[in-house]
Amino acid sequence: MDWLDKISQFWPHLVAGFDLLAAVLASCHALLHKRDSRAATLWIGIVWLLPLFGPILYLVLGVNRIRRRAVSLGVHQTVSRAVPDDLGEPQPDGAEHLKMLARVVGRVVERPLTPGNKIQPLVNGDAAFPAMLAAIDSAKKSISFASYIFDNDPSGMQFIAALRRAIEERGVEVRVLVDAAGTRYSFPPITWKLHHAKIPFARFLPSSLLQPWRVATINLRNHRKILVVDGQIAFTGGMNIRHGNILGRSSRGDEALTEKSEIRNPKSEIDLSLLTSAATKKNAVQDLHFRVEGPVVTRLQEAFVNDWAFTTGEILDGEKWFPELKESGNVIARVITDGPDADFDKLRWTLLAALAEAQTSVQIVTPYFLPDIALIAALNLTALRGVRVDIILPAKNNLPPVHWASRSLWWQVLQRGCHLWLTPPPFDHSKLMIVDGHWVFLGSANWDARSLRLNFELNVECYGREFADEMELVIQRKLHAAHEVTLAEVDARTIPGKLRDALARLFSPFL
Repeated sequence: MDWLDKISQFWPHLVAGFDLLAAVLASCHALLHKRDSRAATLWIGIVWLLPLFGPILYLVLGVNRIRRRAVSLGVHQTVSRAVPDDLGEPQPDGAEHLKMLARVVGRVVERPLTPGNKIQPLVNGDAAFPAMLAAIDSAKKSISFASYIFDNDPSGMQFIAALRRAIEERGVEVRVLVDAAGTRYSFPPITWKLHHAKIPFARFLPSSLLQPWRVATINLRNHRKILVVDGQIAFTGGMNIRHGNILGRSSRGDEALTEKSEIRNPKSEIDLSLLTSAATKKNAVQDLHFRVEGPVVTRLQEAFVNDWAFTTGEILDGEKWFPELKESGNVIARVITDGPDADFDKLRWTLLAALAEAQTSVQIVTPYFLPDIALIAALNLTALRGVRVDIILPAKNNLPPVHWASRSLWWQVLQRGCHLWLTPPPFDHSKLMIVDGHWVFLGSANWDARSLRLNFELNVECYGREFADEMELVIQRKLHAAHEVTLAEVDARTIPGKLRDALARLFSPFL
């Protein structure tokens, strides 16, 4: 027992030595890898002020583990397909200046623009879910399906049933990828149903306290939403698979509103009556999704295939997954993937480039508005150049701390001339950006650090006046019932409220 006595005698020194070594290593990593000096300073303070717990916290939340694994595994080189060299640029039509935006984004993402696409907006689950289910029911060869949240609820079970029919009745190859954290939004999780239905599925980056080697990835989530059927028809946007996305038609006189000339477009395929709803059910959520046809579908499929290969090691290839696609419309588009790996910061650079090139108008719809100092400066500079900047947020957020943190930033954009609007309930989860009535940016990403630095996201940039006009209808409809926030309102808030919001803002990188 002498060795036990020695250990008990020296264990405080061993723990202190381990803590010192861990603190030194964590501090060195923060100094070498943190791009923001303030973040490095904060993490170093946490590491040294919280013995043992500080280095562990840095390992879990501060180290970008996925970037190294993705590069070493070559995940982003798993699938690479040749594309024509001459894919064209945005057509003049008053948007010549956006050619520079196209070039800048091309250099950032290292992907070409793809012409000949058709993109159809789908409002709420009322329009999106039937269209997606119909596409699944029409599948003959393959279905690839990725979602952040896939709930075990009536809507989720409709998708389970459709996927099961595709496998059992038509022999369709199906792959379903759900983020591991997203499966926890309902119980029992949808993975139980997928397993029982014998639908091939995988969880993206599962983590558990019982598996400490996976704790380092607990803060890195796959937020992408992708459905590709037979490699020919795709759906993407910001909508999760949840029954709360089905709101039902409005009963508040919306028919009269659609008669107003400023929001009428005879070419639009959008059901405007779905954009405002009298829905009163709990957890009701407004959202936008998009049906995509044309050559850009290949890029959406590539994004899924790379995520699937990263998660399972299986590489999906061949005509079944990647058929030859023909032009289907007049939208020029490009898929932009972003994440804490080789794609890091691509969405942020795209947003900065779009703001820099804007000449007349910028319209932003996002549920979570927590931009960093560079994006705030870019928004303000855009407004100071005389560009109309409208930022549209939900008046009531599903995450109160995010709303508090966001509100503490509002004065910074209002002070320089940006316009900020709050839309009434139900909560609006839509993500959309339009520049100069020609460039549309849609997808899964929010204007916050989680989307732009931690999550795996997927957006699509689109060039085309007609499609932009159609999406402006959506924004005009939202603005019709919205309240414009003034700087005087923000300044008039109580001191306790301002302090609470400012405190929440300190945690904005983790909200």
